[in-house]
Amino acid sequence: MRYAVLSDIHGNLEALRAVLADAADRADDLLCLGDVVGYGADPGPCVDLVGARARAVVAGNHEHAVVGRLDLTWFNRYARAAAEWTREHLDPDCVAYLDALALTAAVEDATLVHASPRQPQEWDYLVAAEDGLAAFAAFDTRLCFVGHSHVPAMWSLGSSGPDYARGEVSVSLDAGRRYIVNVGSVGQPRDRDPRAAYALWDLDTRQITVRRVPYDVAAARAKIEEAGLPRFLADRLAAGA
Repeated sequence: MRYAVLSDIHGNLEALRAVLADAADRADDLLCLGDVVGYGADPGPCVDLVGARARAVVAGNHEHAVVGRLDLTWFNRYARAAAEWTREHLDPDCVAYLDALALTAAVEDATLVHASPRQPQEWDYLVAAEDGLAAFAAFDTRLCFVGHSHVPAMWSLGSSGPDYARGEVSVSLDAGRRYIVNVGSVGQPRDRDPRAAYALWDLDTRQITVRRVPYDVAAARAKIEEAGLPRFLADRLAAGA
């Protein structure tokens, strides 16, 4: 069994379609860690695609903002403008779907959560080594997949001590170790690489690999500008920042 694990699509339909095409012959099923909406100009089509194809989807902070579960003052001005625009451009069925998403889910021996398994409703970022290592006590499964920071990373704990790596993650799952893997962002990478990121989790080979996929950045940028969303949200796609 092989899973494609996606996070932080952020209404970027071009990036999502490229990732789904890349995963078509590599994965048997899809898992999504939230923030399907926000920033990009195609929130509805992205929700429709993910909802139709994913075995499990959890809520991110942008879903909670759009459905009114998170005060928009939590966001910076660009994210706030995008959340307000997204609210106006989602049909009631999409809003109801997003509102019903849970904060966590379990699939196989993995916990799925958008931000952190420890108080997921607080939307804490796992960025530094100590951030991830402190979160292992908050889940019981062997694996935990997260997103939120838009930067791929891996933390692990075992008898040989802790480990942490950031960047192009490729993990061989060792017996006796537990792992947290940040799968990066499909629709708005922030590691200076504009290509979409997602993870492949192969249960048979016991491998987790973050893949990078080029997509039509120019088309995604043009849609953001045409929609009247902040120009900053278009420009950052090309920079991967």
